Amino acid sequence: MGEVSLHVELLSHTPDPEETVAMAAKLCYSSADMNSLKEGIERTDQSRFIERLIKMGHLSPIEHASFTFGVEGVSRSLLAQITRHRIASFSVKSQRYVTERSKDGKTFNYIIPRGIKALGQQSIERFEQQMSQIQKWYDEWLELLGDKGESSNEDARFVLPNAAETKFIVTMNARELLHFFSLRCCNRAQWEIRALAKEMLKLVLQVAPNIFMNAGPGCVRGTCPEGSMTCGKAAEVRKEYEDIYRHFGGLK
Repeated sequence: MGEVSLHVELLSHTPDPEETVAMAAKLCYSSADMNSLKEGIERTDQSRFIERLIKMGHLSPIEHASFTFGVEGVSRSLLAQITRHRIASFSVKSQRYVTERSKDGKTFNYIIPRGIKALGQQSIERFEQQMSQIQKWYDEWLELLGDKGESSNEDARFVLPNAAETKFIVTMNARELLHFFSLRCCNRAQWEIRALAKEMLKLVLQVAPNIFMNAGPGCVRGTCPEGSMTCGKAAEVRKEYEDIYRHFGGLK
């Protein structure tokens, strides 16, 4: 226990997500029955059709593809940010039902912010000492509250910091993911959720490259939408995401 790092897995997704999206979209413009639609789609490369669909802004069909991620090694601060994306489903590790009591003299898991790490080893050690002190306070409150399990945990947890690690499972459909990536991959997003968004994008590119081929911050698709708040690094960001699309999506 102690410092932990981000880990993300794509746990499950809609089978053949791009075929499902193509079938949903073509149904809107066809009188064919389901079997005929399905057979036609299976025989045809859907990449150009999906690309045209997204460029047209006809995004409701891509809502039929969903993706479920397992996320760990992130802070409670990140949790507060990602749960603002309400067209998503979350299951989160509970600090009420799961105790953070010290084990073998070790603290609860936590994330050390980048800014503190950049200050050097002395600052990192100071942060770790503070986490150890908070662990002592938490254990002390558990004892004073009678160590009664859930009822004690839920009050003792009030002394735990935003740095405390959490784990969660989140499911989003492809349309919400595109929106999520446009906001959270941006350089102006907080560093921790930006790192998470990039890892999620890398995973979905491997199973639905045509849906997510231009996903990411707004500047990869044109002018930076941040206006006067722009980071001023649009060219650098475009190059980064071109490399991501090429490496993880197999796109040229």
